[in-house]
Amino acid sequence: MKQNYNNAKMSDIPKQERPYEKCERFGCGALSDAELLSVILRSGAEGVSALEMSRAILRSLGSGGIAMLHKATMEDLTQIRGIGRVKALQIRCIAELSRRIAQAKIGAEDELVYDNPDVIGSYYMEEMRHESQEIVLVLCLNSKGKLLSRKVISRGNVNTAILGPREIFVEALAHRAASIILLHNHPSGDPTPSDEDIEITKQILMTGEMVGIPLTDHLVIGDKTYVSMRKAHLLNFGHPSSSASAR
Repeated sequence: MKQNYNNAKMSDIPKQERPYEKCERFGCGALSDAELLSVILRSGAEGVSALEMSRAILRSLGSGGIAMLHKATMEDLTQIRGIGRVKALQIRCIAELSRRIAQAKIGAEDELVYDNPDVIGSYYMEEMRHESQEIVLVLCLNSKGKLLSRKVISRGNVNTAILGPREIFVEALAHRAASIILLHNHPSGDPTPSDEDIEITKQILMTGEMVGIPLTDHLVIGDKTYVSMRKAHLLNFGHPSSSASAR
């Protein structure tokens, strides 16, 4: 019968069942979340093993477990016994690496098809859904629909980001953009556009028409979900360049 070592100290676990040895024998997939973290942390500290530290980290993340690792701050991590600045940085780097791997599976940012809301939403979701504040990102595109620049133009509190057309079109004009796309996140996880989201988007649409730089979509990012205002037909957006869709 397989033994359960979930609550055991490293010294109590038979050598062949310890994370390093288990990984060598059965592969990384055989390791629990705590065991994987302990392999990456490599060593423990006085009175606490790497495995015990890993379990403490996962407990601190609550019911979301390993999926919430990206939300753990340096301050959060260094409150855990045995976790100092270096180990906290290692853990933060693991979370960032996992995010980049997820994005890389979709494609390189400058090679995305920017007339496809599903591709845009899937790519930027990994970057924006973990934020604890609302952020507004503007994407500037050329006449062929290729990315010229991207910039966070607003960062707000938990509930709202301050956003106005001026900041957006200063960026668009600086890069001689042919069109723009906006994205912002809802830290609540619910991407349903608010009345304020829609009203502000109307203002940006009108400004874009006046300066000749159309807003072609506004995506609201939630937790593993998003809403494209263009796809949802909430407003009458400009259209991406037809040459972009032909790429």
